Amino acid sequence: MIKVFKPHLTYLQIIALGFLAVILIGSILLTLPISSRSGETPFLGAMFTATSATCVTGLVIYDTYSHWTLFGQLVILAMIQIGGIGFMTIIAMLSVFMKRRISLHERRLLMESAGTIRIAGVVKLVRRVFFGTFIFEGIGALVLTVRFLPEMGLAQAFYNAVFHSVSAFCNAGFDIMGKSAPFSSLTAYKLDPVVNITISMLIIMGGLGFLVWNDCIQSRFNFKKYELHSKLVFTTTLLLLVIGTVLFFFLERNGEMAGLTVPQRLLVSFFQSVTPRTAGYNTIDINKLSDSGKVLTTILMFIGGSPGSTAGGIKTTTFLVLILGAVSASRHTPSINVFRRRLDEHIVKRASAIFTIYVSVVLAALMIICELEPFDAEKILFEVVSAIGTVGLSMGITPQLCTASRIILMILMFGGRVGGLTLMLVLAEKRINIPLDRPYEKILIG
Repeated sequence: MIKVFKPHLTYLQIIALGFLAVILIGSILLTLPISSRSGETPFLGAMFTATSATCVTGLVIYDTYSHWTLFGQLVILAMIQIGGIGFMTIIAMLSVFMKRRISLHERRLLMESAGTIRIAGVVKLVRRVFFGTFIFEGIGALVLTVRFLPEMGLAQAFYNAVFHSVSAFCNAGFDIMGKSAPFSSLTAYKLDPVVNITISMLIIMGGLGFLVWNDCIQSRFNFKKYELHSKLVFTTTLLLLVIGTVLFFFLERNGEMAGLTVPQRLLVSFFQSVTPRTAGYNTIDINKLSDSGKVLTTILMFIGGSPGSTAGGIKTTTFLVLILGAVSASRHTPSINVFRRRLDEHIVKRASAIFTIYVSVVLAALMIICELEPFDAEKILFEVVSAIGTVGLSMGITPQLCTASRIILMILMFGGRVGGLTLMLVLAEKRINIPLDRPYEKILIG
């Protein structure tokens, strides 16, 4: 048995330190002369890129194609893959391939890394995550290769397809389309249905969560047999996609989407409702969105994807629990019932805690960066939410930020990738409470 983990470290510390180790190794590799076209990259710039890639965010200070060589791009791609499916999943699969026994300690670590509450069947779940990831990414790469082939050679089309398929599925948002225009993302394919739909499907599948896949397989895709978690994830995801598409369709009809036909507007609106949760690709200029469109994008970035997935944000289930809790409180009902099931009362407290912490961190970072930078609060807020939600969408100010602001964004990206899971686990830990009930007293609320 390979002794990888120190027994005195908690599971949460191991997960956090593992991500940090990947970031540091990636930072060192990206500073090597072979990694950049100029042969020189400052360590802080390399670390910002490594943090963004490992935390599957997509915020960049260098255009991925223009600045990094093939070696540098492959390092970034490896960090995206590791950050997306989790380094523990990769370590576990190496143990499986080498026919090594996975200890109970490692199974517990896998359980918490995958975001599941059951230790039974965790190795089987990890296998499905590993192989399922490459099946989805492989299908996406195949479709994109066929699409890119007419305008690129086979080798270039295949490489571009693989890079964007992995980046999309892992909700990273990194692109190598900067050959024609740096930081252009997928704007050249704004009206291309194949690219838009393929990338969108990869983002959605990556953002649903590994536990949902596993439940779908075990239930044989029978919605009635799904666990409550899966039902809530599918319901919330569908509602956000539909509402987001409809709102973008009407909000931008006289703006960035003016002059487009109805089918074209639907395609662009659908992609724009998908990518903030939390992929970071864009087919339209974010700066040209209406004020309402920017607000909507910020809200979607803050919500993010689903638990146990490659996405960030406060998560879809947290958002839905907060809504259901508000409705329940307004109706003075003693419990929250959904799909003929009653939610644990502690779930609402945890959801409220996550929401409060995320909002507090966003406001604190916003105030500090506003003091450091000359940009409007609107642009800085967009950047901050994009970082903590591990989205990667930007209004173009990332390369112009000072060193202190970049460090803050790195902390937000790291916290956004590790913090949501860590917070849930910390809140779920069993603690010894003194068996003492204090007297009740009422206060005014609202």
